[in-house]
Amino acid sequence: MRGFRSITTLFIFLTLHSFAQEDHRLSPSERQLIPQYMNSRTGQSSAVVTPPASPVRTMAEWEELQALLVAWKSYPSILREIVRAAKTETRVLIAYSGTDTEASITAYLAAGGVDTVNVDFLGTPVNSVWSRDYGPWSVYTNDVDSLLTIDWIYNRPRPADDAVPVAVANLIATPLYQTTTAPWNLVHTGGNFMTDGLGTGFSSELILEENSPAGGFGINHTEPEIDSIMQAFMGIDRYIKMDKLQYDVIHHIDMHMKLLDEQTLLVGQYPQGISDGPQIEANLLYVVNTFNSAFGTPYRVVRIPMPDDNNLYPSNGGDYFTYTNSSFINKTLIVPVYGIPEDSIGLQVYRNELPGYRIVPINCAGMIGALGALHCITKDIGTSDPLLISHQPLPNTSDTVNSYTVSARIQHRSGITQADLYWRTDTLLPWQSAMMNPVGPTYFWNGSIPAQPAGTTIYYYIAASSSSGKNQVRPLPAPAGYWKFDVTGTTGLAESAQDRMDAVFPNPCRAITCVPVSLSKPCFASVDLVDAQGKYVIRVHEGALASGEHKLFFDASNLPAGVYTLQLNASGIRSRQRVAVIH
Repeated sequence: MRGFRSITTLFIFLTLHSFAQEDHRLSPSERQLIPQYMNSRTGQSSAVVTPPASPVRTMAEWEELQALLVAWKSYPSILREIVRAAKTETRVLIAYSGTDTEASITAYLAAGGVDTVNVDFLGTPVNSVWSRDYGPWSVYTNDVDSLLTIDWIYNRPRPADDAVPVAVANLIATPLYQTTTAPWNLVHTGGNFMTDGLGTGFSSELILEENSPAGGFGINHTEPEIDSIMQAFMGIDRYIKMDKLQYDVIHHIDMHMKLLDEQTLLVGQYPQGISDGPQIEANLLYVVNTFNSAFGTPYRVVRIPMPDDNNLYPSNGGDYFTYTNSSFINKTLIVPVYGIPEDSIGLQVYRNELPGYRIVPINCAGMIGALGALHCITKDIGTSDPLLISHQPLPNTSDTVNSYTVSARIQHRSGITQADLYWRTDTLLPWQSAMMNPVGPTYFWNGSIPAQPAGTTIYYYIAASSSSGKNQVRPLPAPAGYWKFDVTGTTGLAESAQDRMDAVFPNPCRAITCVPVSLSKPCFASVDLVDAQGKYVIRVHEGALASGEHKLFFDASNLPAGVYTLQLNASGIRSRQRVAVIH
């Protein structure tokens, strides 16, 4: 009874309390409530408070979803656009409380032309909109077997939010495991965690602070103890932690980075020396110089701009505009935009990297001041019947003689009966197929694409079927989505044809501008901007670049209007392109 009274008192207080207008930050008055919150959390549900007996794997965000969770608390116009985009891909769960009702939310959706087909209402109380941070985590026993729900201690004293995973687990009928009881007690927040789906996790060092005496939650774990808890409950075998960013305030990594697949890091980029840029670059160097991807090869890094807020950055009063705070929803990706010219660059980067996905921009200018966007207010719930396909995309090759082996990890709890490789050399040609074969007693399958002449681009995807009749493809939007690689050949001419500067965008430009560069092999490269008289203006890049495609950026906002020339010098190959600056 005492515990119930404690929960009730805390809930009433926090219901009346203003959460800094739905701000992510922990207010001073909330901080004072942490001890009471931690006491109230004991015995909230009949969840298991020890680790699962079987090894588990936390799903990656690009895997198949059975539902997407949102909390109807603030920013209804943005939530409506999320529902509009998501309901065509998966079931949408709307948690709500207070003055909102199922009828009022339905009416609001309808007023914007959104019906409630594939939408369900979860009538459980919520304190805030930030469902990413307190929502449930989907893990699978033995990689692809039973779906379990994992619930951490939320790092805010908001008891209704903290109880949402209990309601979701009950709704989807999954066993619930909570990190609430020593020695397995753990405070964490969803915006500060990402995983590749293969046992690697990423966070800022906020995770260390919050589980130490400095966090104020009454928990004192060493880093090895935290790693042990994440391994036992989440299957995280390698937990990469990066320094916190000075101006991020909440220290959530989803504000400046995102995993696009098992080996690709999408990382925000500020102009040199600006705001959190230096720390982001230092963190990125630490990651790529210390760790390889789950495939044992270096991480592939894609850059995306961190745009200014009316010429201001977080370091001097601007809002934390970011494009990395996006969400996968099966074959759709929702991306925050702000009604600024740089939006076209952010969207184009995603389209280049995720062919076949439906890229849906949603204007988040009205909420980004609260230090969050789309990823922060959505939570993915994995399918109960996963068919896992994990594949390292083939790199460009100079081989025109031997076939190209495609290897994939393919798993389903009932077993795999068939796997097929589909490929073509032109997006207008029909797909050709080749059977893949299991490799030994493991869950790896191999297939091959015939050798092709130099200058060929090969597009391909993988499809698989399970013994139970489940079918799956990867990439998830296939055949509209695909991987691709180039056959460069062995002559100097064929290789140099791959060293190029693609069309700059936007052009004309007025602010952050993207310079796409493609290289056939690692080399030292420089990109300079010169004026109409050929005089040096700025150096966009100078240094080593790996083979493959790169996105380089420069800021045109301080340049006089006029026509300039970009010059690429890579391995002795020169490429030029005109760009117009307007204001």
